[in-house]
Amino acid sequence: MSKLRLRVLGPVSAEIGGSPLRLSKARQREVLAILTAARGRAVPADGLIEDLWDDAPAGALGAVRTFVGELRRILEPARPARTPPAILVTVPGGYALRLGTDDVDLWRAEQAVQSAAGLGPAAREAQLAAALGEWRGTAFEEFGARPWARAERARVAELRASTVEQLAQTRLELGRPKDVFGLLDAHVAEYPWREEGWRLLALALYRGARQADALALLSKARSTLRHDLGLDPGQPLADLEQRILRHDPSLSPDDDGGTLLRRTATAAAQAGQRTQLESVARLLPVLAVSGSVQLAAEQRTAVIAATEQFGDPELAARVIGGFEVPGSWTRSDDPAQAAAVVHAALRTLAALPSETSARVRARLLATAAMESRGTADRLAEAAEAERTARQLNDPALLCFALSARYQQSFKTAGLAAAREALGSEITAVAVEAELPTFEIQGRLIQMQALCALGRIEAASLEASRIDALAVRFDRALAMVFTAWFRYTFLQRPMPPDGAEMPGFRAGLPALAELTGAVRKGSDLPDGNFGPYEPWARPLLLVRAGRMEEARSALGCLPDPPSDLMLEVSWFLAGLAALETGHREAGLRAYRALLPAAAERAAGSGAVDSGPVRPLLDALWELAEPDTAHPL
Repeated sequence: MSKLRLRVLGPVSAEIGGSPLRLSKARQREVLAILTAARGRAVPADGLIEDLWDDAPAGALGAVRTFVGELRRILEPARPARTPPAILVTVPGGYALRLGTDDVDLWRAEQAVQSAAGLGPAAREAQLAAALGEWRGTAFEEFGARPWARAERARVAELRASTVEQLAQTRLELGRPKDVFGLLDAHVAEYPWREEGWRLLALALYRGARQADALALLSKARSTLRHDLGLDPGQPLADLEQRILRHDPSLSPDDDGGTLLRRTATAAAQAGQRTQLESVARLLPVLAVSGSVQLAAEQRTAVIAATEQFGDPELAARVIGGFEVPGSWTRSDDPAQAAAVVHAALRTLAALPSETSARVRARLLATAAMESRGTADRLAEAAEAERTARQLNDPALLCFALSARYQQSFKTAGLAAAREALGSEITAVAVEAELPTFEIQGRLIQMQALCALGRIEAASLEASRIDALAVRFDRALAMVFTAWFRYTFLQRPMPPDGAEMPGFRAGLPALAELTGAVRKGSDLPDGNFGPYEPWARPLLLVRAGRMEEARSALGCLPDPPSDLMLEVSWFLAGLAALETGHREAGLRAYRALLPAAAERAAGSGAVDSGPVRPLLDALWELAEPDTAHPL
């Protein structure tokens, strides 16, 4: 189904599947803009009247209802007659938009800026640039003079200005001063009172070997602030000028902490191609665990392809098996990319000469099992890698093999206790061998499993330990997991989705809100469920009164992937089966969830549907009403 997209960073517009919708009336666009500015909160009808008219006419309430009705038809052109709207909805207290963060340009930009915090420079630069790319003009451009828009426009303008400065700072960190010139030239002209813009532009000029221009710019900044705006320039501008005049070494990227890495990389680039490839392969795990997941994955694929061109399986084995990065999320961010790694590992394994060490073979087996997460049964490969690691008494290889075995531990529901034991062993081995990345992963596995076992206090203790390790060893991505745990189980605010963690962007926020509403017994929110759509949709159809559609969806429902959302997916399907009286679907959900009778549908540590046992009792009553429940 094509998604609705709204734009308010410029002219207010809407489109479905790339085709623009005709918002021909200014009042339609203004109502849509007001509701967008409310960010999903209810806007009462009298609030809309107050915002739309300086002196409301007698029929203002009827006019508002007309505008809302017109918008509903425009925004949901395929909605059948006499069915409730799903986007512009009536809620207690007024009207609200029910859209996901990705559906509105302003919301996407805000989310991108939030999630950029804590990322490495390369990932942060991409996130901030994407956020700025959302702007097509000023926010709510057409309604700039309207009283309701003034505060919101000022807030969004501040957001954009701050984002420009953050992007400039990030590009300086990346050693790209020339990419800052064009970005900040227009910025300081538009916001001459923002000293940070002047400071960053002067620093960029200096780092671009334009010292005279940097000093001239600082002089212009002083004059503009003092004479044109009546402001006293702050100390940071004066300090920067003095440091430029004395050629302070700390201003030069050639003398900062990043120099060591750049010099090393430059030296490695002079080595032979094989040495270069192995050097890059050894660096990629560091990038992956420190935040640059997407970049590391892309470069890993390229390095493997380049290595295989040499026709040397032992070299390929070192490169492919050297990526000993544990996985705590059981759905691959890029299944095609993961499949390519698996195929390369298996090809290389088959081509290795007989004298190749068992350690090299074990790494390839563990890699194949790790990258097959949720898509193929490679428990045998993980088990063989584990046996080899134990025989060799190699703690790093053992942790990697156990991590691969964890990825293969979702064949059925109800395996939380086994995963908790697995996480405990990884943690113990990693602590003894001083392997902080694997210690973090072991504790993450424990935290997730403890949630499924209903031991929330113990899970919270693991979350605190994970956060401490993440700060100590610069592993910010681990705190995405703990933030989601606290949102779901400790009622903390929903965290921003990490730019480098697609698994926490694609459908998870909507699924978390849906399951939260299921637990509370409140109205179910719709949203973008991403890969979880097939198992979330039937229940929403039921609650919308679309019983036949729900039954049809249950009748052709596929089995969910063997991953962290296995129990949650079957739980939602089971609820829908109960409410539709769909006996066959109810039996499928019952049989799938039966091994998890003593658990919560909460093994991800991020989404919780609640205890499984009460649902099993109800499903048995649906399937076998005249037979005592065997549990």
